[in-house]
Amino acid sequence: MTTGHRGKASLLIVDDEPDILDALREQLTWEGYEVVAAPGGREALAVLQSRGFDVIISDQRMPGMCGLELMGHAQKLHPTASRVLLTGVLSLDTLVGAINQGEIFRFIAKPWMRAELLATVENAVQRHQLLDTNEQLSRGTEKLNRQLVHANAQLQIQVNELTAQKEQLDDAHDALSANFEHSLGLCYRIINTFDPLLGKQTKAVVDLCRQMAHMDDFAPEEKHVLTASAWLHDIGLIGLDRGLVHRFFHKPQEITANDRALIREHPIYGQALAAFVDRLSAVGVTIRAHHERYDGAGYPDGLAGAGIPWTARCLAVAVAFVQPGVPRGSALQSILDQSGKAFDPEAVRVFLKTTQRPEVPRQVREISLAELRPGMLIARGIYVPSGMLLIAEGQQLTDAEIFKLRSNEFTHGQVSQVLVYR
Repeated sequence: MTTGHRGKASLLIVDDEPDILDALREQLTWEGYEVVAAPGGREALAVLQSRGFDVIISDQRMPGMCGLELMGHAQKLHPTASRVLLTGVLSLDTLVGAINQGEIFRFIAKPWMRAELLATVENAVQRHQLLDTNEQLSRGTEKLNRQLVHANAQLQIQVNELTAQKEQLDDAHDALSANFEHSLGLCYRIINTFDPLLGKQTKAVVDLCRQMAHMDDFAPEEKHVLTASAWLHDIGLIGLDRGLVHRFFHKPQEITANDRALIREHPIYGQALAAFVDRLSAVGVTIRAHHERYDGAGYPDGLAGAGIPWTARCLAVAVAFVQPGVPRGSALQSILDQSGKAFDPEAVRVFLKTTQRPEVPRQVREISLAELRPGMLIARGIYVPSGMLLIAEGQQLTDAEIFKLRSNEFTHGQVSQVLVYR
């Protein structure tokens, strides 16, 4: 705004007649305006080149430079100033020129009426203030828009950088996940090669633990720990003599006290080996503790109750459920009988919720070789004593397969009972 001192509206009045100029100055000053007077168009233009005004009031007919010409210059110098033309002759040419050249706000005819003059000046001041405020707001808006454009550009740069970083992290995570899955798969193949029955048992434990991990009883990290521990829980057995492990699973009656002591060390070996596969120490700790008992009578550290990691307590139940040679019903009853003794009752509760899920393996039954019929599905792979797979789990029996089982000289006296799906 171009208000004068102490917030007064500023007026520039121009007239070549001194009496009129004095009369205008006296009336407008009396009304509280800051008034600057100029005796002609050229003098007024010089003033306008140095400062602005709210309102410019000029006579039309003046020597040297007429009012319309002055208004044209004023419009270029101070576009928001209100321009009032004071004239005694309102001809058509004057009106057209005012519109085309000076963008005049109002006309005041000479001689003027005091009330009309004051009302015109007041309206002109208000117009200028509105235009000036609007211009300031426009400039402020333009500045804010430029700042916003700049901020949006900077934000977009940051978003692009974060997106690129996220993509890199996603790629790295995918690579790590793929490597981890590859490592687990490799460990499973090693276990399965070492002893196929051990591999089958591991796979069954993994299936159960995956189902348990889907429950709401585990934090996200605990779900990972439980599943990874299931894959690796018996990997420590590969550090023992293969014949000892084979006797432990296939001929437990031949296991000596020294053999059993060695077997009880496998969770410790498993913890050490797991560190090469999974960076989370909780996986190794879970593997070490999965043979501990809730009553403290387990191994290798004699932990009890809540001193046993939650994931290890759950893994212990899954391992007990898939013990080789134990029917599912018997294993489940044993778990129920040992709840609060060998097993954490809460872990048993979670396991029981899992056994009600449709993903649990189908019921199996044990039959003799004589009862085998074509079309039956093998529920557990059949191996020769050397560990070589004879018939794989899930394989549908044919007459030829049954004949091979019954007539194979090597299997005589070795395979008397077979597990098949009901």
